[in-house]
Amino acid sequence: MRLAVIDCGTNTFNLLIVDFDNQKKYNKVFNSRIAVKLGQGSINKGFIGEEPFKRGINAIKDLNVEIQKFNVSKILAFATSAIRDADNGKEFVNEVKRQTGIDVEIIDGNREAELIYLGNKEAVTLTDSVSLIMDIGGGSNEFILANNKGLLWKHSFPIGAARILEKFSPSDPITNIEIADIKEYMKSQMYPLFDAAKEFMPLELIGSSGAFDSIVEIINGELNGEPLIDSKTCYDINMLDYLHISRLIKYSTLAERKNIKGLVSMRFDMIVISCLMIDYIIKSLNIPKMRVSTYSLKEGALIDHIIQSGKIK
Repeated sequence: MRLAVIDCGTNTFNLLIVDFDNQKKYNKVFNSRIAVKLGQGSINKGFIGEEPFKRGINAIKDLNVEIQKFNVSKILAFATSAIRDADNGKEFVNEVKRQTGIDVEIIDGNREAELIYLGNKEAVTLTDSVSLIMDIGGGSNEFILANNKGLLWKHSFPIGAARILEKFSPSDPITNIEIADIKEYMKSQMYPLFDAAKEFMPLELIGSSGAFDSIVEIINGELNGEPLIDSKTCYDINMLDYLHISRLIKYSTLAERKNIKGLVSMRFDMIVISCLMIDYIIKSLNIPKMRVSTYSLKEGALIDHIIQSGKIK
């Protein structure tokens, strides 16, 4: 059976097409992503602006063109923070249905975190000790505490990189005062995570795809680290390498970031906020280790579908 999964995120629409069989195996056939910046200019105002709305519809149409090339049996499509929180979010999914025939399911933050967990569990070998899985989105950030016994706690916070960027509109480059203000805001919003961390005591951070993939690529480009390849789903990150890259990103201008090796254009503006978030979590929770999972929501949705179909017990 051939299955397509579309993740309609706030910044990027991602497509994954796989084959899977009755022997519990699946193989990636195709993947693609399109930068849409769905929340641009209005994410904190509760609606999708006219131009981002058009970009989103066109992105789905373009992804559907790719899907039609692969004789797909079923399409699963999910909408997250920017669409679920927008007054015209349902209008958006209705327009997708009208123009493409694709049904987009708007999922809440709890469901989003669950699918992210399933994707990361597939990519990364969890241990007896507790790991904190972190997914940085444009509209929301998901945090999951888990170990090899299962999911222990999860929460979605509506403080994604696009929301922070629009709320604070930092200078170029960002100033130390602006960094302090953003960290203070994150602290005020994330107390449930700190309470859960006191209970479960995570010993490592697992970064879930997205901005974390960029961290791997930048460490490769700037420090000759391990390259990001399709056959590998988990990367150990040297914390000193990460801190070096974080400093490079945080204190760079937009023009300088365009010359950072391994940093793709769709992340030029939001990677600064992403690094501030990662830094804050590492320091606040005193986490000494980091790994990166190249799987996230779309892979988790695939696993969930296979489980629900009875293919995997």
